[in-house]
Amino acid sequence: MRRHGHGLVLGKFYPPHAGHHHLVRTAQDQCERLTVLVCAASVESVPLADRVAWMREAHPGAEVVGAVDDIPVDLHDPAVWEAHMAIFRRAVRRPVDAVFTSEAYGTELARRFGAEEICVDVDRTLFPVSGTAVRADPVGNWEFLGPAVRAALTRRIVVLGAESTGTTTLSRALAEHWRGRGGVWAKTGWVAEYGRQYSEERLAAARAEDPAATWAEVSFASAEFPVIARRQDAEEERAARLGAPVLFCDTDSFATGIWHERYTGARSAEVERIAAATRRDLYLLTDHADVPFEDDGLRDGEEVRPWMTGRFLEELERTGKRFLVLRGDHGTRLAAAVAAVDGLLAEGWQFADPLPERVAGQAAGGTGQRAGERSR
Repeated sequence: MRRHGHGLVLGKFYPPHAGHHHLVRTAQDQCERLTVLVCAASVESVPLADRVAWMREAHPGAEVVGAVDDIPVDLHDPAVWEAHMAIFRRAVRRPVDAVFTSEAYGTELARRFGAEEICVDVDRTLFPVSGTAVRADPVGNWEFLGPAVRAALTRRIVVLGAESTGTTTLSRALAEHWRGRGGVWAKTGWVAEYGRQYSEERLAAARAEDPAATWAEVSFASAEFPVIARRQDAEEERAARLGAPVLFCDTDSFATGIWHERYTGARSAEVERIAAATRRDLYLLTDHADVPFEDDGLRDGEEVRPWMTGRFLEELERTGKRFLVLRGDHGTRLAAAVAAVDGLLAEGWQFADPLPERVAGQAAGGTGQRAGERSR
């Protein structure tokens, strides 16, 4: 039986992790109604809307609301406390019966809401993780992150190129290389080219009508490419939610735009809108040079390969994407790609610091402990 009418869980969720989710689940089990208040400061680098969306996805039974809180943090100043409470009360309008927390400030927060304080896993015994730890080392804390946060943090590497330039071979090899590193990397994902599957299905449909049909007789309409682009992105997102901190993709929706141009002679504004909605971190362009053309029954563009390589390069440069052109034999390309991805991962994730928290006894103007260093 649930003991409380309306419970509250409050936090930055910067970003959400397993400790947060345990806290919310515990509160839900004990309350008829639960509000999760996500508070974000403007200086932080993960948007409030994203954090709210992530918590809503993880806890559909709770009411998740968000608030921007740019009030300086000082747990020992009653005036600062009241300024924070004004923000909290505007976001949470119903009376609160119980405040669920794992923080030292929970006692005062509950008192100001006129609610009972319920402490949950204060010592982080069940989930030894914090928001500060995740921001400092996402890879080391990957196991504590939910699917939506993993998808947002995963470094997405796209291998793209003209026909028969080794994109599938290279992207597979990269995924296998990272899986071989073990640990968190053992689940490194690989996303196949959906356009290839789509083409196979189109050829099979043509042969169902005429067994002698060949690839040269298959034509594409402009409306088919947004379908391909959306499916490609959906497969990429699914893999990013389930895998390791890096994901390798054999093409993407950005590349689909070039394929649209190759088959229809024009760009597609719809495909470009689809591609712009997803962040990629590094593109690896496989040059057609040094790779013999192989006709596998679904290719007919050996003479178009130089043009396509050029168009990929032009669009990568025009749109300001981070990319590397790969030349030479497979071993040379793989080595260059591994080095480029290692360089990207070495840069880290660059979370902005939250607002500083003034601690007891600290002189005015000092930075003190960062807000959220003790928080989930």
